[in-house]
Amino acid sequence: MRRTPAPTSTTTGSPRRLLPMLAVATLAALALAACGTEKTGVGGPQSSPADSARVRPSAAFTEMLSKVAQQCPPSASPEAPPTGPAQTPPSGETPPSDAVEPIAPTAGPEVELSARDWCASNLHEERIAQALWDLADPTPAKVRAILNGLGYIDGRIHGLKQSGTTTRFYLDLRDQGGRLCLDGSAAGEETVIDKCVAPATGPFKAGERTV
Repeated sequence: MRRTPAPTSTTTGSPRRLLPMLAVATLAALALAACGTEKTGVGGPQSSPADSARVRPSAAFTEMLSKVAQQCPPSASPEAPPTGPAQTPPSGETPPSDAVEPIAPTAGPEVELSARDWCASNLHEERIAQALWDLADPTPAKVRAILNGLGYIDGRIHGLKQSGTTTRFYLDLRDQGGRLCLDGSAAGEETVIDKCVAPATGPFKAGERTV
């Protein structure tokens, strides 16, 4: 009787077993590719920490300006100086012979600043003067630190320079189309902060300010 030989083993896998294995490998490769793409997107220029750091101080400065001027009237064009005939005194009264008719200003902060800027300037002057009043030895570094602490960023501080015991500086406070700037002199109890008028557009230059 002839015996039939037993089947020999083979290393070739069944097609039914290979298909699930290939599917798992393909899904794993796609998952790794997706992770790599996500990491690249997070580190891209859209979420750069350096860009965020540059935007943050400017936004905080604008917010500070709005907070200081929140009690001031809305922005408006400067009012023209009053014109027309001089008012006459009531009947029966004679004006004094040495009376001098006041002359309306034609230039300077009184004419060129809006009502909002004029109001805001008084508030800025008060808060800065109070902060610098008790400053001993007002060096430029100390004055800058105090101004920064009040919310005035370095990009708006100009002409910071010491002369003797006094440190001069200028602040560009132009906002919402305004022209407000401040001319400061830090000297302890003799600190003086005055309003000034900056150009409506363009970079701020302390030497070319309108006073």
